[in-house]
Amino acid sequence: MASLLAALSGCGSVGMRDQMISSGTQPALTAGLNTAKSDPEHERIVASYGGLYDDPAAAQAVARAVGRLVAASDDPSQSYRITILNSPAINAFALPSGNLYVTRGLIALADDTSEMAAVIAHEMAHVTTRHAAARARRAEAASEVNRVVANVMQDQDAQRLALASTQLSLARFSQVQELEADAIGIRTLARAGFDPFASSRFLSSMARFADFRSQRGGGGTSRNPDFLSSHPSTPERISFAVRAAREIGAPGIGEQEKDQYLLGLDGMVFGDDPSEGFVRGRSFLHKGLGIQFSVPSGYVLENTTKAVLGTDATGTAMRFDGVSLPPETSLLDYLGTGWVNGLDATSVRERTIGDFPVATATARADGWIFQIGLLRKGRTVFRFIFAAQEGQATLEAALDETMASFRRLTPEESARLRPLHLRILRVKPGDTVDRLAEQMSGSERRVELFRILNGLGPADAPEVGRLVKIVSDS
Repeated sequence: MASLLAALSGCGSVGMRDQMISSGTQPALTAGLNTAKSDPEHERIVASYGGLYDDPAAAQAVARAVGRLVAASDDPSQSYRITILNSPAINAFALPSGNLYVTRGLIALADDTSEMAAVIAHEMAHVTTRHAAARARRAEAASEVNRVVANVMQDQDAQRLALASTQLSLARFSQVQELEADAIGIRTLARAGFDPFASSRFLSSMARFADFRSQRGGGGTSRNPDFLSSHPSTPERISFAVRAAREIGAPGIGEQEKDQYLLGLDGMVFGDDPSEGFVRGRSFLHKGLGIQFSVPSGYVLENTTKAVLGTDATGTAMRFDGVSLPPETSLLDYLGTGWVNGLDATSVRERTIGDFPVATATARADGWIFQIGLLRKGRTVFRFIFAAQEGQATLEAALDETMASFRRLTPEESARLRPLHLRILRVKPGDTVDRLAEQMSGSERRVELFRILNGLGPADAPEVGRLVKIVSDS
């Protein structure tokens, strides 16, 4: 929740570190990226992802892999600027300019150099094939078709069918590009001497981690129609990646560089950045703001740069953020300033929770119902917003339970609140998954998270002598 912290209490800048790499040059670190005027898109991305992550060991690991990939790519003359983003999200993407971005969350999930390199090789393929430009042209054409359809067709059903067709065409075009980038990336990975099966391994880890975060346990499905997704479904991509790797050779070929990679991760921040607060199970705690609250059972929290977000299995959503409000502006006056669409004025209520003034209200718009709660702490107004489609269970109980849990952190609690880091251990004789997972912090499902972070299946046991990752607050 960086934007809230920056607005309310100030936020220390994150050290900047990036890599400029091209074929024939020695990868070198350059500190203090100066692109504010020449590349505003870069600055927007960095701001959206919590700043840049300053970790020399992680940066060197990325630089070593990218140097090999560039030399083995379809266009070794292309230069790349690699940026590590200070975000726990599992993400990587590229700009047509050759700017490549990878989050620290992705680096932490990867189990060896070849897995991290597989992701970067995929993004490099988007650059060398000029996918972004082609996608932009296709999107512009689709937009023109939509405009013509809306202006010409009088039949609403026919209009909706035509618009859905162009959307489906654009989504499928993007899916084809993703699979093409997978194929090119895997070939580049192999030419660089890495294990080509790393791509399918990492895609599997991504799918397992996504299920872990959503508490679906591997059996859930997306609520959004997959055929309109710009990315192929993960099972399809995994199968495709395995086939592409088998065309190159049998499993066991290529380098993984496991120990060297994992040793470079020791001490890396895992999960939320300390300056943005912490998600611990169903609770959000912010040391700088001195606050804590918990959401009802069944909700999964995610701390983003703009807000704390929550969802449950029914599709109900929650958002928590804050704004600075002058003391003379009441909560009722603030509700009426127009930032809430569809506000039901008869639903507005005032009360206190502890010593905090509170106002709640209901709003309805576009088939959705919203329960809004405002809580004032000094000049700060914290906003809780629960949203669900009309006809679902009432949101009032969820809002009331969440707001009732809001309280100040005690000095002792603040002192105990520490960030999570990756720690790298070597498996000793007698170590089991359960015993290693017992040393982990920050999750109620330690065994499951341990297996995912270390690429272990449900029945796999860690081999004696291998390095493994645990998450610890010590």
